[in-house]
Amino acid sequence: MAAPKKGRSASAQSKPVRSLVLILIAIVALTGGMFLSGHTTPRLGIDLAGGTSITLRAVPEDGNEAAINKTNMNTAVSIMERRVNGLGVSEAEVQTQGDRNIIVNIPKGTNSKQAREQVGTTAKLYFRPVLATEPTGGAAASPSPSASDEATGSASPSTSASPSDGESATGTETAEATPSGSATTQGRPVTDALKADPTPSNNSASASASASASPSATDGGAASDADSKAQQEYAALDCSKKAARTDAGDGAKPENSTVGCGEIEGVWYKYLLGPAAVDGTEVDDADAVYDTQSGAGWKVQMDFSSSGAKKFADITGKLAQNQSPQNQFGIVLDGEVVSSPFVSQSITGGNAEISGSFTQDEAQNLANMLSYGALPLTFQEDSVTTVTAALGGDQLQAGLIAGAIGLALVILYLVIYYRGLSFIAIASLMVSAALTYVIMSLLGPAIGFALNLPAVCGAIVAIGITADSFIVYFERVRDEIREGRSLRPAVERAWPRARRTILVSDFVSFLAAAVLFIVTVGKVQGFAFTLGLTTVLDVVVVFLFTKPLLTLMARRKFFASGHRWSGLDPKALGAKPPLRRTRRPAAPVDPKEA
Repeated sequence: MAAPKKGRSASAQSKPVRSLVLILIAIVALTGGMFLSGHTTPRLGIDLAGGTSITLRAVPEDGNEAAINKTNMNTAVSIMERRVNGLGVSEAEVQTQGDRNIIVNIPKGTNSKQAREQVGTTAKLYFRPVLATEPTGGAAASPSPSASDEATGSASPSTSASPSDGESATGTETAEATPSGSATTQGRPVTDALKADPTPSNNSASASASASASPSATDGGAASDADSKAQQEYAALDCSKKAARTDAGDGAKPENSTVGCGEIEGVWYKYLLGPAAVDGTEVDDADAVYDTQSGAGWKVQMDFSSSGAKKFADITGKLAQNQSPQNQFGIVLDGEVVSSPFVSQSITGGNAEISGSFTQDEAQNLANMLSYGALPLTFQEDSVTTVTAALGGDQLQAGLIAGAIGLALVILYLVIYYRGLSFIAIASLMVSAALTYVIMSLLGPAIGFALNLPAVCGAIVAIGITADSFIVYFERVRDEIREGRSLRPAVERAWPRARRTILVSDFVSFLAAAVLFIVTVGKVQGFAFTLGLTTVLDVVVVFLFTKPLLTLMARRKFFASGHRWSGLDPKALGAKPPLRRTRRPAAPVDPKEA
């Protein structure tokens, strides 16, 4: 009888326990990590867990209907997707509906409310010089010196600042300086003139000067009328009232002065803002980073485009020549001043940092607004509805029932056709299911993966793919037995050929899943991701569990003897007579030579 070759096959045959121990350790470690993380179930998508659905409608600006086109709508969808994904909201769906509607589906979760606020913030982003500012709705006391914060421009010389809302602007080398004017408890310097007379009349000269210094300021009667109107609105503005905050700055054009509101540590401030100096579209990127070297805490780094870098250098250089608060610019989104740093000299090079008393969430929110704040269109929120998980739950239940029926049929087929070998197949399916469940649970908090209905379908389809791998190997073993070999050498000789077939088959499945994941969006990606994940796990299970387990079972008398219920009965398989080694007959001896 032919013996198995020495080398790799013999080694694999003699050390199957090592592979089984390895996969057991992996399962225990992953399961322990799942319980330690506190996420013992996979995260569910909006179709299973419910959530919020927002309908946004594009509205023309100044009657410009031509701006509402497919290109701008697709750009808006891309920006909104990055907004919600930047907040860590997984499985959020953003898609167009018709010619001018965008539907945003946000799954239920801790960040859903915050995502809705940022998605609904659809106005454009501008950097505007601050002409005047003061708190509304209450007085404030003097802050401690530690309230001062800084922002840096990586290519600029040192600048200095005191914060408006906990931020200021500086260069690479920081040298602190105190702006003129007294400060409130929020660390916001305001001029003595503003404190003496809260109307903009005492600041009209400086406001006009700042406006004219802005690169976006325009000359002529129309601009003067707009600036005068903005000053009147500023005098009457009370940002402590929600209605006033909502209407502040409505309809303001980039080239005109306007008003806005901003909140700092629970106190609302009103702003008189000059013409826009930099457009939000000129911010290439913004990131929230933690400064471990200087101990300044969380800060926001900004990168400008080439045109934006020049404009930003111009406006910061001109603002630095003024006194507080005219050395201050406001980052204005949807009429709200989300940040208002101070500068003391020009920030050049196209890079800048805003640092201050930021928490991590505050820094990340500001970075998201800077990165994704400028939409090509203006949108109006038409409706906000709560999506219940009842329908998805019913569909999930139906899907799970279908999956259970399919699994039962697969197991029934394996038992009938492979008999004792079905034990190995069923055990392998259970290991694959355990690994899939644990990994899905861990991927929820790790990368934001959420299980939706298509993903469940992908997992059900994977049952057939995994079963195919077992069948390929089992049939190769049975072919070797039909050739007349006993079980132990048949198991080892069948493995190389079965391995190649399994790898090719799984590679094709994984390639299809990868292409589907790349070229599709939304829920279909969930199907592709699950299919790809289970295909990879199929390779792991077959190599580290199915093959070693069959090697061990081949040493047991029940399988090795070819029991009729083992599924490996040589007689039932129509095996040939056992292969035997034959000796070549000795050559006849020549009598003459003898």
